[in-house]
Amino acid sequence: MPDDLCRPLLEDFLKSSWNCVKDTVEALKGFSDERKVVFFRFKNGQKNEQAFEGKHFFLRSSVEYSNPQLTVEEVQGIIGARMLEACGNHFHAYGLKTPDAADFKMICEALKKPPEGVIVPFLLNTDDIEADRYSMNPMRQSIVDSGQSAFPVAYVKPEPLSMDKQFLSRYDGKLLSKKEAELISSHHETVNGSYLNFVDSVKYAQMEEYSQTFGINLSLPALRMPIATLQAEGKNGLLHHIISETHRDYEAVSQAYSCMGRSMSKRTTLLTVPHSKKGYGSKRAARGRIHFNEAKLESVHVTYKTTVLYPNSVDPDDVSVAEAEDDFTVMGEKLADYSFTETPSSPQFFLYSLGSPENAVMWHGIGAFAAPKLLRSYISAHNACIRGQLIKDLRDRYDVKTRVPMQFNLAPDGMWIHPVYRNIDASIGTVDDSADLVRRGMKLEHLLT
Repeated sequence: MPDDLCRPLLEDFLKSSWNCVKDTVEALKGFSDERKVVFFRFKNGQKNEQAFEGKHFFLRSSVEYSNPQLTVEEVQGIIGARMLEACGNHFHAYGLKTPDAADFKMICEALKKPPEGVIVPFLLNTDDIEADRYSMNPMRQSIVDSGQSAFPVAYVKPEPLSMDKQFLSRYDGKLLSKKEAELISSHHETVNGSYLNFVDSVKYAQMEEYSQTFGINLSLPALRMPIATLQAEGKNGLLHHIISETHRDYEAVSQAYSCMGRSMSKRTTLLTVPHSKKGYGSKRAARGRIHFNEAKLESVHVTYKTTVLYPNSVDPDDVSVAEAEDDFTVMGEKLADYSFTETPSSPQFFLYSLGSPENAVMWHGIGAFAAPKLLRSYISAHNACIRGQLIKDLRDRYDVKTRVPMQFNLAPDGMWIHPVYRNIDASIGTVDDSADLVRRGMKLEHLLT
């Protein structure tokens, strides 16, 4: 039966992560935020929008555009978010108490359906990363050959891409299954010009398949940031305002650097990475320096150089490459009075995440598999805004709640891994028996902010 895996997962979750459920239910007391947020889902390869209005507590998880296949890590993040949402909504409605058989039955039934209730889990998918960021994209060679390895995924054209036979042979059963390779190929044959839509169509097809396997509806609504948001909003939009404010003058840049724990002595970290006219946008391949004339931001110099990205977990010596060569200067006023149309760029995550609707966040293995520095800069930016620093007018002009969202983490010692190869980036299809993953349980931890 489909709920054979759902029930033991739920039992383990409520046993190991009860404090997270309790803290979430407590946070819902007196919660009154109301807003309209438009997400999307894919069904049968078609993108459909879904709007949420009224009082909702948004819980953010994520999947990656760096690979079409759905990974073990991504599935665990989705299930973790659904567990917290379903349990939080249930005990918010019926009161906190020791779960009994009736509670388990009701929550399992809720998990089979799309999310309902005050808590809404969603996927925030970053569209400014490289297409083979973690050396696990089965189209890797054609990404390089087509000159798109240093492009943000939002700019990648899928038509020149093809499956890499060497990759398929080398990582069969470790990063990708033959069945998934066929699924990816079939979706690529019907692609409509958007790489992002292509990846989403594959992942949502797998979400639907594994919803049956786990007895849990995994098709969460999604949101793309930052490029899709910048493209859609006008010059007076929220992300435009964030970029303009952080480049206002020396003091503004200094405050942003302070959030990152960086020194202003060299000023080589770019708060937003301008894209090359050649299409490059890789933050990894970009080098930069910020120049001032006294307090005024004078210019930002940008150099793109070919650089290695990140290894997969199977072979640490197999690292993909972002190939890029370019050199240019952006005048300071182009950033202080920002227009994405005129100066396309990718802001740092800790800045554009201020524009995400999230009230709570699900990180994936902070402390082992994810960088604590990212979390620190994220929290520092929110705290600076609470003090009236960094970004002004967020609440009055854009109705952005600047309080620090709740921070949850898939506990590093409970991360799901491939039962044979022990890697977290294995595709979900390489795991022969999903019960092997379920036996690892579902443990969340509430991180203090």
